[in-house]
Amino acid sequence: MEELKIDTPEQIALELPLAGIGSRFLALGIDTLLQSILYAVGAFVFVFAIPLTSGLFGFRSWSWGPAIAVLIVFCVYWGYFAFFEILWKGQTPGKRYAGIRVIKETGRPIDAFEAIGRNLLRAVDGLPGIYGVGVVCMMLNKQHRRLGDFVAGTVVVHEKLTDQIRPGWNATEPTASANPQLANVSTEELVLIETYLHRRWDLDPVVRLSTSNRIAERVRAKTGLERQAGESLDDFLESVARQIRDGGRFS
Repeated sequence: MEELKIDTPEQIALELPLAGIGSRFLALGIDTLLQSILYAVGAFVFVFAIPLTSGLFGFRSWSWGPAIAVLIVFCVYWGYFAFFEILWKGQTPGKRYAGIRVIKETGRPIDAFEAIGRNLLRAVDGLPGIYGVGVVCMMLNKQHRRLGDFVAGTVVVHEKLTDQIRPGWNATEPTASANPQLANVSTEELVLIETYLHRRWDLDPVVRLSTSNRIAERVRAKTGLERQAGESLDDFLESVARQIRDGGRFS
């Protein structure tokens, strides 16, 4: 599986698995089905509710009914994807089911501008039918990006589903009281440590060793702490994170 490599400001490379054409079409199929349901609901409202309302209030549905129908189609076709991607930070119901998410090239969550921008090009990507332009575009680049992704500066990646929010740590014994030198570790650095511990088993062994070395060196430079004899890099980072969390400085 191809991956998106992101260099964080801390000079740590994070790797996210890119979503391929198959998973994206699965998400699109589910979203298209849900759109069809919305169209059906809109048609029901248009056919039954509008004439009833017109009879009660004396409106002429034939004069403004078509405008309502066009508005419903417009909102469902253009608004469905952008609405959910704004609401769920890069996911639609279909994407959530397929376990994929739209993010910025930098790895940050998308905002309303990216969500709207990438979906404005959906009509072009859909030509001449069954997303012909979009599929060809995704096949011609390594990150499987369609035109809308290029315009908005986004990529689609797989989410890693886990049973716990915190990393699965090896240490089972309670840690000693937190070293006061750990007060020099910032919130961002703690997040960095825990992100590595959370994703380490998904990393290539060479990347994993290089990443843990750089993080441990950063901690050592900030705190002066050294690994104990026979202590692995992962165990050292786990101990640092546990002591900080047990100290209650971060919640």
